[in-house]
Amino acid sequence: MLRLDRIIIYPIKSLDGVSINEVQLLSAAGLRWDRQFAMYDERGQWINGKKNPLVHRLRSSFDLDSRTVSMENISRTEKHSFHLDHQRAELQEWLSGFFHQRVELRENCAAGFPDDTDAPGPTIIGSATLAAVASWFPGLDIDEARRRFRANLEIDVPDPFWEDRLVGEAGAVVPFQIGDVRMLGVNPCQRCAVPTRSSETGEVSSGFAKEFATRREATLPAWSPRSRFNHYYRLAVNTRVPASEAGKWLRTGDVLRLS
Repeated sequence: MLRLDRIIIYPIKSLDGVSINEVQLLSAAGLRWDRQFAMYDERGQWINGKKNPLVHRLRSSFDLDSRTVSMENISRTEKHSFHLDHQRAELQEWLSGFFHQRVELRENCAAGFPDDTDAPGPTIIGSATLAAVASWFPGLDIDEARRRFRANLEIDVPDPFWEDRLVGEAGAVVPFQIGDVRMLGVNPCQRCAVPTRSSETGEVSSGFAKEFATRREATLPAWSPRSRFNHYYRLAVNTRVPASEAGKWLRTGDVLRLS
């Protein structure tokens, strides 16, 4: 019996996650609070870890009940706390100073700011998968692998890459259920530059993506649809959630069932 072991949401896109025990589904199929805010530059583009390694030198912690965030530049010792509504201007000013450019913090309560608009549901990964990936790289542990790959839902699975069972051949989706929430597995998630860098410092792990792809191909399970891997720098599963599931809750301990 497979259970939901961990829920992690990322209130500000690209910044640190928050581990929670339960979360509500939005009408647009995302998770409440996940990527609810995003940082934009002067050109109207996202400021994220893919494009700006400075993101990794910014620590953030959230109090969701009070809607506050604390920011810390790891090069300094002081923390600065802001209310996400009442002190939005002050927060933007602080972020602008940190990134050396004007920053606007935008909010989307209905849908958040997903990377994959075709599969905007929560991303899913297995705990055994994270442990296996961590074993490929000296000095990488499961917590650092978790921070680098930034999945929302972590399932307690018996085998590494079990979650590949939630992906079908091209053009197909795989229906499954966690608790009473119905979901559709869409595709194995294509990774970007973020996992190649230390989540603490932004330092690049030389050759990370190439080594990852080599290992991923060599260990691809028989149940993985090989046709969905045009390259092997892919990990975790992107999902869609039917509109009928809006308002339902996911909770740690919920059972995952294939339909």
